[in-house]
Amino acid sequence: MPLDIDIVKARANNEYRFSKVRGEAMLSLRTIGGTIPAHLLDVARDVAMKYGNGVIRLTTRQKLAMPGIRYEDMDKVNKMIAPFIKEMTIDICGIDQDPEEGYKTIGGRNIVTCQGNRICQKGNVDTTGMARRLEKLIYPSEYHLKTTIAGCPQDCAKANLADIGIFGIAEMIYDRDRCIGCGKCAELCDHHAAQCLHMDQGKVRKEKTKCIGCGECALVCPTLAWRRNPKKFYMVKLGGRTSKVTPRIGKIFLNWVTEDVIAAVIQNIWKFSAEVLDGSPKYLHMGHLIDMAGYKKFKEWALKDVELNPEAKVADRIYWLENEYVANMHVKSPNAGGH
Repeated sequence: MPLDIDIVKARANNEYRFSKVRGEAMLSLRTIGGTIPAHLLDVARDVAMKYGNGVIRLTTRQKLAMPGIRYEDMDKVNKMIAPFIKEMTIDICGIDQDPEEGYKTIGGRNIVTCQGNRICQKGNVDTTGMARRLEKLIYPSEYHLKTTIAGCPQDCAKANLADIGIFGIAEMIYDRDRCIGCGKCAELCDHHAAQCLHMDQGKVRKEKTKCIGCGECALVCPTLAWRRNPKKFYMVKLGGRTSKVTPRIGKIFLNWVTEDVIAAVIQNIWKFSAEVLDGSPKYLHMGHLIDMAGYKKFKEWALKDVELNPEAKVADRIYWLENEYVANMHVKSPNAGGH
């Protein structure tokens, strides 16, 4: 018997994605920064075993996905995952909604993060905590933008490929009296950082404008002459995306900004998206929207009523270099003769 399936509604509610098997979909459960209480795994397991095909897939956006959900079982599954939504979305992130209604919208994808400084010694910021605080600003939203937080410029989370890529950076404090001139920090910086440290008369000299705030120097200093400023700073890149023909690496929009600045800018970005798309959400990335409006107009929208911290820097312009593919390019056969 044919099924009357509303695919758009199913995708918007609970992020159901229909598969190659007629009438079957994959359900994705949002995790915030890839971290969830362990006991909630029982919910995903029970859904997969009872209504799915017994498999749980970890998606590239750190979601828990259960394939094999039948369309006619979706209402039952929504009730079954209510405890997951209540704890992750309502209790942890402070979002007001009915947990038994499923997710409100597919827009504003869940925030992806690396492990951050809760676990990783290279992490400059608590990515998990930040993701949970920002989640209420990106969900629910009907506009399609992806946010990723990397704990340091190493970018294990691939924030360079996100619409909004956030990087934790550290202002480094140097105690000259503690420095013994071993040169370990300069050697490391030269090898795989910004090449901003140099030895000068037995001490370290720093080219401040070249420093990217990675914090690597603090990891190798044997005397703690280098340490991170406790104040947390961030770099924000915009417009990163994957694509069939025009992939982009995000470009720096803000540098040395605080979390308060980022939160205000994100809220303005949703307003900018609505303005550019005339209130009709479409599957478009941040770079597309900036291309449509122009960087100058975008910057006006993004920074409207935003109080920048004293250390903040804003890009004067953004320029993306696209990967270019030439259509109908003639390729000479390896067997063809030549002159």
